[in-house]
Amino acid sequence: MNQHPATNRWRTIDIVVAAVIAVAFGVIFWAWGLLWRAVDPAFAFFPAGQAVMYGVWLVPAVLGGLVIRKPGAALFCEAVAATISALLGSEWGGITIVQGLIQGLGAELAFAAFRYRSFRLPTALLAGALTGLGAALFDFFVWNVDYALGSYRIPYALLTVVSATIIAGAGGWYLTRALAGTGALDRFPAARDRTLV
Repeated sequence: MNQHPATNRWRTIDIVVAAVIAVAFGVIFWAWGLLWRAVDPAFAFFPAGQAVMYGVWLVPAVLGGLVIRKPGAALFCEAVAATISALLGSEWGGITIVQGLIQGLGAELAFAAFRYRSFRLPTALLAGALTGLGAALFDFFVWNVDYALGSYRIPYALLTVVSATIIAGAGGWYLTRALAGTGALDRFPAARDRTLV
């Protein structure tokens, strides 16, 4: 557990850093969408397998929660990143904003379950898994509704959760530690926790 009690009030620096995370990942989302489309043929043998790439779209939810450590940070970072990608011309359009809200809510629930006091790897993995679950459910009922249940929708959903757990969960945790190691997060509790496992 985090041994550094803190207020839940957002500081100006919290807002600025959350916005930087969100905008940076909004651009990454847009570029990732182009890559997603470009590698379609590589997954022709098993189209649902492309979901292994999904976790990149979910990193800001976990990263934002781990860095800012305040209620709403995970939701804010994911939703704003999705909004930026939509504004940049994501092929999926404005619906990605709704999708970002749902995905961010998943990670937010994980941090809330620990009352915003645990930011270790297991919490990050849970946040990744729950944001992946949000993404998987959204896609299951919105984007993939016309696809076969057994050969596409179910494997796609399962791989989305696995990808989110590994890339967004573990990846977000390691990225937070890497940023803390550079001194970039010295004004955040994450810097004090950098040696914790």
